[in-house]
Amino acid sequence: MQPESSAMELTAVFARIQNMLLSQEHATAAVHQLAQVAQALIPAAAGAGVSRFDDQGTRTSTAATDRLVEAADVLQYEMGQGPCLSAWATESLQRVNDTTDDDRWPAWCVAAAASGILSMISVPMVFQDRCLGAMKVYATVGDAFTDHEERQLGLLAAAAATLLGAAQTTDAPQRLSAALQTGLEDRQAIDRATGMLMEQRATDPDDAHCLLLTAARAQGRPMAEVARQILQRHPDSQG
Repeated sequence: MQPESSAMELTAVFARIQNMLLSQEHATAAVHQLAQVAQALIPAAAGAGVSRFDDQGTRTSTAATDRLVEAADVLQYEMGQGPCLSAWATESLQRVNDTTDDDRWPAWCVAAAASGILSMISVPMVFQDRCLGAMKVYATVGDAFTDHEERQLGLLAAAAATLLGAAQTTDAPQRLSAALQTGLEDRQAIDRATGMLMEQRATDPDDAHCLLLTAARAQGRPMAEVARQILQRHPDSQG
C-alpha cells in the first residue's frame, strides 16, 4: 500500500484524535487514548503505548493499553536501553522482528522475550524538529509487523506529535487543523523521498531514512524540507 492510501485510510482516525485531545485537560489522558487508537488500527498488535520524554531523556508520561506494554516499557526505563529510547534518541523508526534474536538491546530483548513480547515497532514523535517521545506497538509472536504497519504507525505518530506539540501552545484549537495537515504532508514527502532513495541506491528503508536524516542535520534543515527538495529534482517520483 502506498503512503497516500495509508493517509486516506487514517483520515477518520486523525479526526477522532483531534477531538480526543481537545476534550482532555491533561496530556496523559490524551496519549492513553492515542495508544488505544494505535492498537485498534493495527490488528497484529497485542498492545500499544505512547511514551513522552523531556530533553534529557527522562520519562515525563507513559500511556499503555495493558500491563504487558507497561511492563516492557518499564524495563526500558530501568535498564536505560530499548527500542523506544533509541527511537527518541535517533529520531528514527525501530523495528524488532524477534526479541530472541536481536542484539541491539541485549538485556531488554531477553527480558521482553521472557515476558512474552516477541516483536514490536517504535516510532519517534517529532514536532517542529523536537522529538517528544515514541509511539509503539508490541506483539506476542515474531515477525508480526510489515512495512505496511510501519507506515500506519508512522502516520499516526506524526499526527500524535503534531497534536501534542500544538496543544502546548495557547492558541492550540485554532492551529490544530492546519498543523495536522502539514504534519501529514511532511510525512508523505519523507516517505516518497525515502522510497526514491531506496530505488536509486538499492538500499533498505532504514538506510534510506538515515541518508535523509544525515542530510537534514548537515544542512540544518527539517527532514521534510530536504525530502521535498529531492522530490523536486525528480518530478516523476511524486506521481
